[in-house]
Amino acid sequence: MKRLLQWTIIIPALAWILFFSGLVDNSSFFQVIASILLILSVMSAVHHSEIIAERVGEPYGTIILAISITVIEVSIIVSLMLSEGSAAASLARDTVYAATMLILNGIIGLCLLIGGMKHYEQNFSVSSVTIGLVSLVSIIVFTLVFPTFTESVKGSYYSIPQLVFASGACIIIYASFLFAQTTRYRQYFLTVGDDENDDTVEPITIDNKTFYTSLVFLIVSLGIVVLLAKTLSPTIESIIIGYNLPKTLVGVVIAAIILLPEAIAAIIAARKNRLQTSINLALGSALASIGLTIPSVAAVCVLMDMPIILGLDIKSIVLLALSVFTVMLSLSKGKSNVVYGVVLLVNLFAFIFLMIYP
Repeated sequence: MKRLLQWTIIIPALAWILFFSGLVDNSSFFQVIASILLILSVMSAVHHSEIIAERVGEPYGTIILAISITVIEVSIIVSLMLSEGSAAASLARDTVYAATMLILNGIIGLCLLIGGMKHYEQNFSVSSVTIGLVSLVSIIVFTLVFPTFTESVKGSYYSIPQLVFASGACIIIYASFLFAQTTRYRQYFLTVGDDENDDTVEPITIDNKTFYTSLVFLIVSLGIVVLLAKTLSPTIESIIIGYNLPKTLVGVVIAAIILLPEAIAAIIAARKNRLQTSINLALGSALASIGLTIPSVAAVCVLMDMPIILGLDIKSIVLLALSVFTVMLSLSKGKSNVVYGVVLLVNLFAFIFLMIYP
């Protein structure tokens, strides 16, 4: 009974009740309440993910959080595409692109900056980073770059055979990455740095009841975060348009809300001198975001005979290439540096700035 009264369980439950009540749609007061519950639900998701990670160990904890968020993200994208049809043809591309830029520049940049400021220099496995980045670069090129330059279909589209090939490539590469992370080369993904409190903190024992409760409420918390973000998007859109900002910023704001649990979990790990966990979470999330989203959306589009725009414009390709190249250089030596974090965050600001002032 005590466990059922914890705020990390009560808050998501209240958020679901408010969502199904329908009060959020027509009341600015309840929209404010929903925004507060959304942020608290993010904190709840982080709490439950930490319990799960403590029980299953690394890197399985980060994988569970990354895949949970990605599966929910995919379901929202697919539902919007089914409801809006061709008007949402570029939705998957825009969402994946924004999420990738936020992960590579925002999450990794903040982890390097905050971890470096607190611990001066942090260690991590170069081998794990190389495996992650090699997989990520290949998936990015297959899904977001090649469609701009292929000739079978005019525009930023793939033909159906090309779409099937790219989807298969994503699945194979992501499956290979998971195999390396969990089985063949698992030792590369284990934490190199020690928790600053390891000498004084007793190991935490997570019983089965607590583990399964956290597993359920992780999904519950993530689900309501995404649904409330979607529900509040018209309000966010009206605010952005009211300030004469481009409508594309709405997607970035929604992506940022969805990625908040991963971002907070990664930053907490970096502060505890567990930068390896932060990197596992960031690169794993980027791979899951593309490697699961694109094949899922592609399957729906092929079955429903719906168009899907995947290719980025040249400016976006250059910004994405800059981000990937900067991350590769920043993580090439196995030691962190606050300068790397600053540069990545500047890249993120450039992404947002050039969206406002194209």
